[in-house]
Amino acid sequence: MVKLIAFDLDGTLTQHKTPLEEENRRVLDALRAKYAMVMVGAGAVMRIHRQLGNYPIDVIGNYGLEYGEYDDISKELVVKRSTVLPCDRGRVSERVAFFRNKYGFTDYSGDSVEFHASGAVTLPILGTKAKQEDKLAFDPDRSKRRAIWREAATLFPEYRVFIGGSSSFDMIPEPYDKKYALELYCRERGFKHNEVLFVGDDYGEGGNDEPIYLSDFGFRRIDDYRTLGKILNDLI
Repeated sequence: MVKLIAFDLDGTLTQHKTPLEEENRRVLDALRAKYAMVMVGAGAVMRIHRQLGNYPIDVIGNYGLEYGEYDDISKELVVKRSTVLPCDRGRVSERVAFFRNKYGFTDYSGDSVEFHASGAVTLPILGTKAKQEDKLAFDPDRSKRRAIWREAATLFPEYRVFIGGSSSFDMIPEPYDKKYALELYCRERGFKHNEVLFVGDDYGEGGNDEPIYLSDFGFRRIDDYRTLGKILNDLI
């Protein structure tokens, strides 16, 4: 029944914020020969495209606030939709400061909060300029953030709050999330939900793949991106 395979990126196809490795690129090549494919990411469309090494695949970014379509003729990703929503940066900054003080996240590098042009917000616990190795070591099993996720979600009621990346919380304006984005993509292209398989790693409570995991879309769980080929071998 599968006609479309949708992928998360960080933790599913690659290590967080690292380029797509050759082994998983070959997995994508094998699947692309049989199925339609789309990326459903938390980051910006062009950032995802570059991290994938300009792989020929449509990209949904920022939880659906952005969408890029790969053009087979020009061999380029063309941004088709870029939604910008308002953000009260002052009020958000006040609440981020309260949250940091309550949980002791007062030692960070760079900015305390990252405001995206789309209106989405990232709360980087270690700061916007933290070293990659420090971010990866901070909360590898997401248990630290999962323990305080509900309070973060309550503190920012105008957003969908997700455990994002390796050491952050993502805050996305309602009603956007990966499920909303994938449903829109399917409606626009005529895919039924039972024809779609999503592949992701962040399916636990508060994870940004959880809305899809709990939906009627098919789902394959990835707990280590290096096992992608094994998990999807039956589809190749």
